[in-house]
Amino acid sequence: MTKLPNINENFAEWYHEVISQAELVDPVSPTRGSFVIRPYGYALWENIVAVLNEKIKESGTQNIYMPLLIPEAFLTREAKHVEGFAPEVAVVTHAGGKKLEEPLVIRPTSETMVYFMFSRWIKSWRDLPLKINQWANVVRWEMRTRPFLRTCEFLWQEGHTAHATQVEAQEMALHMLGVYKELAQDYLAIPVITGQKSESERFPGADATYTFEGLMQDGKALQMGTSHMLTRSFVEAFDVYFQNTEGQQEVPYCTSWGATTRLIGALVMTHGDENGLIMPPKVAPIQVVIVPIFKSDDQKTLVLERAQKIAADLKQQGIRVKLDDDEQKTPGAKFFHWEVRGVPVRLEIGPKDVENNQVVLVNRMEPDKAKKKLFVSLDLLNSSLHDLLAQIQKGLFERAEQKRASQWHQADTLADFAQKMKDHNGLYQVGWCESPACEQNLKEFSGTIRCVLEQSSHKKCFSCGQPSKNDILVAKAY
Repeated sequence: MTKLPNINENFAEWYHEVISQAELVDPVSPTRGSFVIRPYGYALWENIVAVLNEKIKESGTQNIYMPLLIPEAFLTREAKHVEGFAPEVAVVTHAGGKKLEEPLVIRPTSETMVYFMFSRWIKSWRDLPLKINQWANVVRWEMRTRPFLRTCEFLWQEGHTAHATQVEAQEMALHMLGVYKELAQDYLAIPVITGQKSESERFPGADATYTFEGLMQDGKALQMGTSHMLTRSFVEAFDVYFQNTEGQQEVPYCTSWGATTRLIGALVMTHGDENGLIMPPKVAPIQVVIVPIFKSDDQKTLVLERAQKIAADLKQQGIRVKLDDDEQKTPGAKFFHWEVRGVPVRLEIGPKDVENNQVVLVNRMEPDKAKKKLFVSLDLLNSSLHDLLAQIQKGLFERAEQKRASQWHQADTLADFAQKMKDHNGLYQVGWCESPACEQNLKEFSGTIRCVLEQSSHKKCFSCGQPSKNDILVAKAY
């Protein structure tokens, strides 16, 4: 392994190097714009999936699987949808050694397939609400790619629901936004802002798009997931009708919502430091790594026996633990190896520790030069470890929250913040009249509206000076 680039001087280079050295991803792939997620990275994704999947099921949603290939004609049924995805669509024109009668689109998202099936499944008010979700891969032909953040193929979940009333659909869309916020803050330790997207930033075909946005360490915003009110756009295009309680024909109100492997990129960019990753304990593939330290064969036998027993005990306590007994590496090399990978706690044990019935705990969250070794009796190890993991989880969120607060600025006019945003990044809270022309003025400075806030502390629009209807958050974004 090589030394990581300076995180403060070259954040983009640091990101690429750390996800490679930590073996989250292999950036070298024979398929342009696609990347191989390695076992450690996929284990992290599995932990995120486990949390989110449980919460999705708690909402009464059931998992299904939809076909990967979509008839091209399906996309043309919803005008805004096809217009929004046309540049990103990959199309299969030949199969079985001959040209297809109708090209097939590799799914960029599954709304069109879902609503075709809804037209078969929904006939009566008794069939509602209908809530489905799938864990799948999608393909969007991105021109400029970056692992986890923007790739041609990525993993995600996409939920789709149909309801008898608009109120129920709105409640579902906002419920899932709340679920995503809980996932981000309570598990990934990333403080997020929730709100509605401007019309130009909506999902193609949606009437309203809600987002949860994180601010990365370099001051750029990241859209971490979205929840949409589709109401009736897709159901009308696919002739989805149901008979209401009065025997009349209606179309249902619908939602869709999704989160992707982009969450891994968000975690890396929020919590990494000059030494590599820092994993929030709740989703870390390995929460504790045990490093045995010995010099002689006698010491080796003594230390390894104790280390193996500790590892077995911790596993029984539900802690994800790894015993690094690789004799080809020095303890120092092991420290570096697991530090880059962001394992929250390192447990060291040597001959004197065995003699004293103790171990040494090291907190990954602490800066390298300030790391303190915590000597803990084996009798108190389980409780001490649980306390330390909880402390790290809480500390990561609080540190990220403080960092975001230092980069969240108030401004009145474009002249007040445009050049600052272009030069230094950060979040800028301003007023907006909701005019697309005023929103367009941000493009010159590489800024976009990340979301519309519920509160309105600014009286005038940042661009035209007319009365503001809502505050917005503006930033450069990934």
